[in-house]
Amino acid sequence: MMSIADKLPIPEAADSPGAANVNIQIHLRKIPLLANLSNEEMDQVKADLRVKRFARRETVIQKGSPGDSLLFLLSGKLQVIDVTEDGRIVGLRMLSEGDFFGEIAVIQASVRSASVIALSEVLVGFLPSKTTLHLFSHAPSVAMHVMRRLAAKIQQDSQFRSLLSIHNTSKRIYTFIELMKEKKPGNLEVIDNLPTHQDIANMINTSRETVTRTLLVLVQQGIVQKDMRRLIIRKPEALQKLVQGDST
Repeated sequence: MMSIADKLPIPEAADSPGAANVNIQIHLRKIPLLANLSNEEMDQVKADLRVKRFARRETVIQKGSPGDSLLFLLSGKLQVIDVTEDGRIVGLRMLSEGDFFGEIAVIQASVRSASVIALSEVLVGFLPSKTTLHLFSHAPSVAMHVMRRLAAKIQQDSQFRSLLSIHNTSKRIYTFIELMKEKKPGNLEVIDNLPTHQDIANMINTSRETVTRTLLVLVQQGIVQKDMRRLIIRKPEALQKLVQGDST
């Protein structure tokens, strides 16, 4: 059973209906990075963690701002973005519930290298740098998790650079689906919480219309199936052939 020390009560905003009667319980041990902390370490995290609510499309992190905290996505969906010199928004990666982010700026005591925007209403936890660095250096499970995360991020960034080098826009979309899909029970391949067509377009440098048209063709061919915000890959072999096909 989870002890009260593993939960963080988050009061509703003062102007929310029924605010005086509502508390949201955040189960900190359900966050992978914090799952194996000692009770003492968890007490410190609980004492220092500050939680803020952001509305959809609100900026959570601004590129160039101080890296003074490690952030946790407690609920909702976020996207890491950058803006090119000509003002074009480029999506870099998606963040899901339980993810942490902003660790590089904390480790280097530098500014943020990218911006983060909310794709839905979100709750974000902010853990001060001092507490974060203590965990990084004194909690082996945290250090190992961070190293694995950084390695995975390097690999993903490399894959996305390769994706963006593909000239054929349809093939970029096929490859994006291949990179984002996850294996589920029953050998099902899916993308949960599928980004909007505009968000996908921003991430892979194409137009929303192209994304919509390409996904529609995949649906018509029975290769994928859209189920609310989930994309189910019904014919993985057929998708693989498209990914490996001629990019000219």
